[in-house]
Amino acid sequence: MASFNKVILAGNLTRDPELRYTPKGTAVARLGIACNRKWKSETGEMKEEVTFVDVDAFGKTAETIGQYLKKGRPILIEGRLRYDTWEDKQSGQKKSKLGVVLENFQFLDSGGGRGEGATEAPRSRPASGSTPPAAGEPADGDAPPESDDVPF
Repeated sequence: MASFNKVILAGNLTRDPELRYTPKGTAVARLGIACNRKWKSETGEMKEEVTFVDVDAFGKTAETIGQYLKKGRPILIEGRLRYDTWEDKQSGQKKSKLGVVLENFQFLDSGGGRGEGATEAPRSRPASGSTPPAAGEPADGDAPPESDDVPF
C-alpha cells in the first residue's frame, strides 16, 4: 500500500526558536507556529480557531531559522508529520503528540521591526540547498540525528 506524508502550513511563530546542538554537532531548532482559521457560521457570526503546531528543524536550516526568526514572524513551512511517544517521568503514564519535521520553509515577510544592526534576512531558504535530494533521502546536514540525544 502506498503512503504519503506531507504537510504545508503557514502561520506565525508562537515563541522564539530554541536552537541547540546534539553531541555530534548537528543543529536542532524547535519552534512553534499558530495557524488561524476564520469562517462565518450559519448564523452569520464570525468564528476563529487557532491550531498550535510544534516544528523541529535540523542542520543548516535550523541555524538559519535560529538566526533570522523571532516570535510573531510569519513563516510557511513544508515538512512531514512525526508521531512521538514517551513515558511521563512523574506519573509513569504514556504520552504522545503529533509534530512536524521541517523540510523546507519560506519567510513570509521582509523582516520589518528588527533592531538596529540586524542583517537582511534571505527572502527564501530551501532546506536542501540548490539540488533536491532523491526521493525518500534527507538532504545532507538536514536530517534528524540518528540517535535520540536531542538536547530538549
